[in-house]
Amino acid sequence: MELHNLKPAKGSVKTTTKRLGRGEASGNGGTAGRGHKGAKSRSGYSRKIGFEGGQMPLQRRVPKFGFTNPNRVEYQTINLDRLQELVDLKVISDTVDFSTLHALDQINKNLPLKVLGRGDLKAKLKVSAHKFSASAKSAIEAAGGEAITL
Repeated sequence: MELHNLKPAKGSVKTTTKRLGRGEASGNGGTAGRGHKGAKSRSGYSRKIGFEGGQMPLQRRVPKFGFTNPNRVEYQTINLDRLQELVDLKVISDTVDFSTLHALDQINKNLPLKVLGRGDLKAKLKVSAHKFSASAKSAIEAAGGEAITL
């Protein structure tokens, strides 16, 4: 080991950035790498979201129409064929409710549940949900089960 090949321990030197605006001799004096004039050269500059260099932003160019109802209720759905699959797998037997389906990772606990009528249900089930489609309700009752609205 000689004096000319000594160097700091790996990871000990953290500053790899150039020191800006410290005189012309540093190579980064004057404009400090920001170029001349314009918003980006000024102190306190922060680009606004959607800013397109003064061009009319896309969000303002596109025409607006329609209405979004702030009170709309978004339901998560499960179909009768899925319930029949769970019965066939012997995961559920006679009653199906929100907590049972959540425990089985079939639904999310934060959204209300609606049962839809795709497929056919052979098992006699007592199903509890927030909503039922007309076809689902009739299919559950036709199989001898019960549809309970929460």
